[in-house]
Amino acid sequence: MASNPVNKIFVYENPDFQGVSREFTEYCPDLRDVSFNDCISSVKVIGQPWVLYEHPHCQGAQFYFEEGECRSVEWHEVISSLEQVKEDLTNPQITLYEDQNYGGRSITLNCETNLMFGNFNDMISSCRVDRGAWVLYEHPNRGGHSILVRAGREFPNIGWIDNQVSWARPLKPGRPKITAELLWDKKEENTKSVVIDSICGVNRGKHEQTFSSELSREYEGSVTESFNFSNATQISVGMSFGFDIGIVKSEVNVNVSNTFTVEKGTSNTKTEKKGVKISIPATIHPHTKLTVNVVRKEVDVKVPVKITIQSGYSSSTEYGEYRCQAGNTILAEYQEEDI
Repeated sequence: MASNPVNKIFVYENPDFQGVSREFTEYCPDLRDVSFNDCISSVKVIGQPWVLYEHPHCQGAQFYFEEGECRSVEWHEVISSLEQVKEDLTNPQITLYEDQNYGGRSITLNCETNLMFGNFNDMISSCRVDRGAWVLYEHPNRGGHSILVRAGREFPNIGWIDNQVSWARPLKPGRPKITAELLWDKKEENTKSVVIDSICGVNRGKHEQTFSSELSREYEGSVTESFNFSNATQISVGMSFGFDIGIVKSEVNVNVSNTFTVEKGTSNTKTEKKGVKISIPATIHPHTKLTVNVVRKEVDVKVPVKITIQSGYSSSTEYGEYRCQAGNTILAEYQEEDI
């Protein structure tokens, strides 16, 4: 399992993140080796949860810290070892058994549960962690003594907490890191020309005539960008990410913002309107009919977006769609006819 620099813990000598501090990204079996034993009083966690232990080599009382800040550790100055939880925590599940060696009645949980509300309170003797890492507590509301149980390990009996479990909760993963990539080689494009104005002038004389007192006119163009998630997205409401666009790669190059930002749960559509000036010819040749068609090039580009979601030490891939509908390329086309 490769190291992930996103996951780390900062530990401090004093409450409120004061005093001497250390940063850890890997398991430390004995804090005496780094001259930081029995002195931790506050912590900050980035990414996956960490477990702090009362004694070296993960022995003694356990303390669990998920992503965020803790200004004051429950037991000050008693921590002697620490380790990071590296299991995949995104879809937790645990099966609790009434008897040792996975016997008797069982109950399967997928979320934090108060066992006092059912018929399994103080009756658990063994468990199997199907996915994630779970904390089993002696009392409701995460009270009393506790133990950490994890996927991939056997728990045919739960030791001293046998028949004393009243609360169970899964540890939560840190905020996932999301990256997005536009797959331009798989884009779909539709381009058309639309006449939005037509100006006509006729010169039946022998000399050039002024075509119009208005030598330029202004029209409104627009660019609309939008993003749609896949129906089965794992991205939760409030999470955001961005991707670079620059110029939309199409038959008609469209200048857009350098980065398009997406947030789940909000509108991911942005429209920019812009005035475009078109120059009109100043004169009409003798015996000539001049028609000026003002044409807007409209392009609709759809591009798949590959989204990579890195959560702790696991990653998943899904796809969304970026769409750009542009009509800000406006030009004049001239047609002369002899009369």
